[in-house]
Amino acid sequence: MEFDATFYALVGLVIFLALLVYLKVPAVVGKSLDGRADKIRDELEEARRLREEAQSLLAEFQRKRKEAEKEATEIVAIAQREAHGMLEEAKQKTEEYVARRNRLAEQKIAQAEAEAVNEVRASAVDIAVAAASRILADKVDAKTSADFFKSSLTEVKSRLN
Repeated sequence: MEFDATFYALVGLVIFLALLVYLKVPAVVGKSLDGRADKIRDELEEARRLREEAQSLLAEFQRKRKEAEKEATEIVAIAQREAHGMLEEAKQKTEEYVARRNRLAEQKIAQAEAEAVNEVRASAVDIAVAAASRILADKVDAKTSADFFKSSLTEVKSRLN
């Protein structure tokens, strides 16, 4: 029986496989693969947990953003109401100021009219007195003047007593 190279290759292969089994290489390789699978499973679980956490954070931030937008809208509405109120108040105060100024101007005008009327009356009285004294001076002679004086003096004495 002659052994050729194929036979020796077969014997070498059987010895190699027996040695692998004896040294428990398949168990070590299986353990290594199992460890690697466990590690991958843990990484996948961690990735799933991180994804869920990221989704919850995203939902929380979107809720906060909506609340902030709502609050900003409310602040703008309040500011607009306050500005409208301030505008109305300023308008009312301006109208009151103008009305007060008009009343003051009307009072000043009325006072000026009254003063002008009084001045005209005073001038009229002065002119009338001057005219009366000139007329009396022209028409009354010395004797009549003395009679007027005596009657006026008597009248004044009677009123004083």
